[in-house]
Amino acid sequence: MLERLEKAPYWALLSLAMNCLLLMAVSLTWEGDRTPKDSTPTTSVLPQAKASMASEAAESTDGLVTAVGDREYFNYQQWVELVRQEARAHADAPRLTVLLGDSISLWFPQELLPGRRTWLNQGISGEKSDMLLRRLDALDGTQPDTIFVMVGINDLIAQVPEQAVAQNLEQTVQYLKQQHPDAHIIVQSILPHGSERATWEGRDRLLQLPNDRIQAVNTAIAQMTEAEGVDYLNLYPLFADGEGALRPDLTTDGLHLNDRGYLVWRTAIALQLNEDGDR
Repeated sequence: MLERLEKAPYWALLSLAMNCLLLMAVSLTWEGDRTPKDSTPTTSVLPQAKASMASEAAESTDGLVTAVGDREYFNYQQWVELVRQEARAHADAPRLTVLLGDSISLWFPQELLPGRRTWLNQGISGEKSDMLLRRLDALDGTQPDTIFVMVGINDLIAQVPEQAVAQNLEQTVQYLKQQHPDAHIIVQSILPHGSERATWEGRDRLLQLPNDRIQAVNTAIAQMTEAEGVDYLNLYPLFADGEGALRPDLTTDGLHLNDRGYLVWRTAIALQLNEDGDR
């Protein structure tokens, strides 16, 4: 048994250890940081339609057009305008905490976000790192306490070079530091995908992306965050199985997360905020 553990991949051992910690942390943080009924709302107050759109949305093959049930279609520019409206509505929100990213961030269940904060979800389905970089000015009028960033999986699926992803994230961090010098910036790792078990509609493209390429980009992101003096939250080991692929119990299709996956992510966020003194 000991010999098997010694030969196991590092991410498998780290995943095992971290998940043991998460099992304990979930029970401690679930009730501990939920928002009291009379405290500040923790989720976006604008508009209710966005929540329903997020639950029904399906990415097109190019990631730029989002189908909303059978009723209407939102193209990318309409999504950008929607998140800009929400950002303007949160200009003076207390303890504003922002999620920046793609559909994985967009579909984060509001009820699972850690409490005692005002959460502003700025995720857009199909987002790539250069697209996110171009819309960061939507936050210029806000005063965020904390900003979480996760982006890059759509770049890699589209065969964007790793170096370009890392550079776009570096420019993203530099912009946020300049515009929001008092904000706590946390860049999160790109998550693994489900490999052969994936059922996502773009599975063929997904299988052309080895998970070790994602790990290589994450290494570059970690180095960048250290150089820029911002925090790095490495989620990869929490979601990876023994082969480095996305754990099937945490995903709906090998790319996106189910509620259990979001609970793991939520607990990691809560622990990160607690480690930093829950600013």
